[in-house]
Amino acid sequence: MKTKETGYVYILTNPSFREDWVKIGKSTRPVDIRSKELDNTAVPLPFEIFATLKTSKFNEVEKLVHKTIDRLTDLRIRQNREFFNVDPHIALDIFRDIASTIDDAVITEYKDNQPIQSNTDGSKSEVPTHKKRGRFKFSMVNIKVGEYVTFIPTNLKVKVASDDSIEYEGRIYKLSPFVGTFLPEERRTPSNAYQGSKYFSYNGIVLDDLRTAFEQASNGKTNLEENKILQ
Repeated sequence: MKTKETGYVYILTNPSFREDWVKIGKSTRPVDIRSKELDNTAVPLPFEIFATLKTSKFNEVEKLVHKTIDRLTDLRIRQNREFFNVDPHIALDIFRDIASTIDDAVITEYKDNQPIQSNTDGSKSEVPTHKKRGRFKFSMVNIKVGEYVTFIPTNLKVKVASDDSIEYEGRIYKLSPFVGTFLPEERRTPSNAYQGSKYFSYNGIVLDDLRTAFEQASNGKTNLEENKILQ
């Protein structure tokens, strides 16, 4: 008897979207691969994985999730797309309700694109231990004072003023406050809290991604693609 293929239904968020905008879709491949495929010039910043539901019934589950959200109210941003105006935590609650009726469902929650919980009944398990990241500093990625980085949302180039600040029009800013000041209104979040290194790039690479590559390299986990970044 042929084993039925398993797949994923996912909740993706994006720092360039409102906090209550999500993309809910499906994939037969790991969702981190799918989220990278969606990273293109039409979206200013990369997608982030909020949660996934793995099951052999992923096709049915995706349709049921969409239908459930549509029943709440008209939350679909465009009727022919997978984008919804719903808090990701509400979408996750819908995942959990559906998972409780499916034998092979496995829900995984994510933080900073890393899995923090795998479960079928809401209980926590397989929680990896990670040291809390400190504040971003340019020295972490070998960017020197006087060099320029790009503010991605507006393609604005600003000068590195110190190890953790930038200069623009004669004023000094930390990264996150700069984002809160100059981010276009339509991309602001209700909390007005931003992780600054995700909104700037250096030689076309997002600072947060560059930092991750350096950290992995220092831990002996670098791969060929990361080597290209670091060269």
